[in-house]
Amino acid sequence: MLSENDLHGIYVPVITPFDTQERLDVESFERYLTSLIQHDMDGIVLNGTTGESPTTAWDEVGRLAEAARACMRSKALPLVIGSGTNSTAESVRRTEAAGLWGADAVLAVTPYYSRPSEEGVIEHFRRIASVGFPVIAYEVPSRTGVTLSAETMKRILDLDGIIGLKDASGGTSLAEKLLPNCQKPILCGEDAHLLEMLQLGAAGGMLASANVHTTAFLDVYAQAASGNMSLAAATFDRLLPLIRLLFRESNPAPLKWLLARQGHIASDTLRCPMARISDALQEELSALSEVIA
Repeated sequence: MLSENDLHGIYVPVITPFDTQERLDVESFERYLTSLIQHDMDGIVLNGTTGESPTTAWDEVGRLAEAARACMRSKALPLVIGSGTNSTAESVRRTEAAGLWGADAVLAVTPYYSRPSEEGVIEHFRRIASVGFPVIAYEVPSRTGVTLSAETMKRILDLDGIIGLKDASGGTSLAEKLLPNCQKPILCGEDAHLLEMLQLGAAGGMLASANVHTTAFLDVYAQAASGNMSLAAATFDRLLPLIRLLFRESNPAPLKWLLARQGHIASDTLRCPMARISDALQEELSALSEVIA
């Protein structure tokens, strides 16, 4: 199981491949993941936003977890499974299941849609953490409709069992307030802000963009961790145009298109209501991905 001290570096949230009939494509998943883990990232995240968690059934997550563990058998790589929903009871049940499936920690998003009070959100995380399995909190207000104050997030991070935070709050303001007074690791979850977050003292990132040009993202982290911020900035600047294109239309649609084009998965199919990317974005991604080292 992951501890606070283990939570650092670059974690890659993986996509969930579907065939053209929107059925789970485990064969593509195994091929894609086997290729991806040849890189020395610090962990894999299954069933996150990038994995289309809103439309992936929980039993399908179990099948993917089994496949992931088989692919990763020869490599000691942490597996984080997204278990958070807008139902506290369901999130608890999923956290228990993720532990049985061999996860090393779970990623639990701030409960969405219901627009709970901040006290309700704290209790939500307290109950998930009471399972006794490591929990990474995930703040992403652009998707949940809930924006937590730094004070509330600090109370969540102070809970036993919460080992860190994925901060996709849309900027660096939350991290700026938390990092000086927080002993638990904060990972950047907003790809375009990776360099800024590392400069502030973030422990790393959970980055969908790191599915492609993975080595360059690992270099950014390693260069920053060694104190060579100017080199990290130069490396990151080369990646930034691609990051911006990958998030121009809703993630993971651009990423899936690119992975399919590169032959890592058989199809860029997404589950409705997600739709494939525009022709214009396809052209831009195709041109840009060829020139980034």
